[in-house]
Amino acid sequence: MKDLTRRKWFVWLTAYWFLFPVAGFLLLAAGVFFGYGERSYIAVHDNMDLFLAQFQMLKNTNSFLAHGVEIPFLGGISRDNLPSEMSLYTVLYMFFPTYTAYVLGILGKILLGMFSFRLLAGELFADKYVIYRPVIYMTGFVYGIVWFFPAFGFAFASIPLCVYLLIKVYRDGGKRWYLALFVYPLVSYFSYHGLFILGYLVIAIVWLSVRDRKPAWRLMAALVVLAAGYVGCEYRLFGQMLLGGEETIRSSIVNADLSFAQILQEIGTVWKDGIFHADGVHAKVVLPVCVIYFLLLNGRYLYQRQWKKIFHDPFNFVMAFLLFNSVVYGLYDCGSLRRLVEALVPPLEGWQFNRTIFFNPFLWYGALFLVLIRLYDRGIWTMWLANGIVCAAALAVILTPNRYNDLYFTCYNRAYEHFHGTEVDELDYEQFYAQALFEEIKEAIGYQGEWSAAYGLHPAVLEYNGIATLDGYLGFYSQQYKEDFRRIIAPALERVEQTRIYYDDWGARAYLYSGTDLSIVQATKTVYATDNDIYIDVDAFRELGGTYIFSRLELTNAAEAGLVPVDSFTARDGSCTVYVYRAHK
Repeated sequence: MKDLTRRKWFVWLTAYWFLFPVAGFLLLAAGVFFGYGERSYIAVHDNMDLFLAQFQMLKNTNSFLAHGVEIPFLGGISRDNLPSEMSLYTVLYMFFPTYTAYVLGILGKILLGMFSFRLLAGELFADKYVIYRPVIYMTGFVYGIVWFFPAFGFAFASIPLCVYLLIKVYRDGGKRWYLALFVYPLVSYFSYHGLFILGYLVIAIVWLSVRDRKPAWRLMAALVVLAAGYVGCEYRLFGQMLLGGEETIRSSIVNADLSFAQILQEIGTVWKDGIFHADGVHAKVVLPVCVIYFLLLNGRYLYQRQWKKIFHDPFNFVMAFLLFNSVVYGLYDCGSLRRLVEALVPPLEGWQFNRTIFFNPFLWYGALFLVLIRLYDRGIWTMWLANGIVCAAALAVILTPNRYNDLYFTCYNRAYEHFHGTEVDELDYEQFYAQALFEEIKEAIGYQGEWSAAYGLHPAVLEYNGIATLDGYLGFYSQQYKEDFRRIIAPALERVEQTRIYYDDWGARAYLYSGTDLSIVQATKTVYATDNDIYIDVDAFRELGGTYIFSRLELTNAAEAGLVPVDSFTARDGSCTVYVYRAHK
């Protein structure tokens, strides 16, 4: 009886061992993020300095569902320029506090990635699902925990779901699959993924129509349905793009124009490492496994003179797809090609068609999955080798301190504090936004919604705390406002050429820049600056309605710059001091 019981347990563990690492990680992540709460260390770049502040502003102004209103940053931005309410990720921020919504977004992205991958793999390998189940869930889990650009984590994680729905439409054509495809954009994002999905779908329609020798009507209908879904979910974006009529900073953005050798180097780099918004952490485990398998697989085909199998093997197709996306990314920096695209389709001026690279993480883990199931097919020992590989891939993602690995940095920084008895220099979530401090500041100065700006700190900090800002960070706003704001910072730009190029050739960060340092905006307790002077045109600041400047630096040339000191305020834990100045009337 004991031997039978042990055998049952062994069989159960063989089939469901993946439950332990998956559940363990989810409990760990939830425990860390909710246990430390706002004392967690959250990525700042393109995250706390951008989207989290936008969601908080929508919450502060009760504008999630509003129309025809302006949000108080960058001198007043249309609500339509911010994330659509027809997005599951946005809905989290509508119903939960901003930090809680952010953590739920991380956990939700993991589950979405895992179950999307399970649906797709279960559809493609239905006859062997029970056998492959452990690596199906584990590969989906690893893909789900990849630390993608947080604001669009759902969009990255749901790519397998989209492929699954398109396959179901192609094979079945039932109304429920069209309906599911129509609402799919609730977890996607048009500019990052949607437009490319539609493009890939057009290619698939042409290819299948030729292969099957009849039009792929179901997929043609799917193309229309999916496009309609994106328009419906992101109607604000489409309204701004197609009906706005206002010249935006996209018209003045200057992109790189690389040489052929530089383009080749860039293609190799993104193929190997990806980019920080879509860092799949594949170079450590996934890439070596796939490259070794690619060489062995095709070496065998060549040795056996099975030439056709090279072109028909799904693994080779995925690897070719990876290379194609990387090549497109590199070609974006070919100026002549980019200008041709803009000339042929003017509304796409400034559009980054190199975002094909955002699909590569899914393709890398898809390629890994094909390797793993083929190992499963070879026997018990190679099956456990496959299990070891996918666990190693998971550990690589968890333990790599890439830009958006909030779990790693929270655990590391809190462990450092525990063992060294002192905090790290970085600001945690609570210290970065310093809500208690800014409530004190607003009450002390009698703040009544006056337009302001930040110096030495991200404008997002002010925006998060309900302070209207002339400065800010946004990739799509009026070119005229960019030029008006430039008058304020002209004295600083004239002193630092690299900063001038950064602003004039891009301009998404309309900040008060230093006249000596490339950047004095840091998410650290210590303020690193060469000097404490500020270089601004205070008259231009006043003309745009500016009143207050909130600075991390005690300005040594305030009077000369036309600013009057109001007071200074320090957070209770000493993590931040803010000096408030008022512009001369």
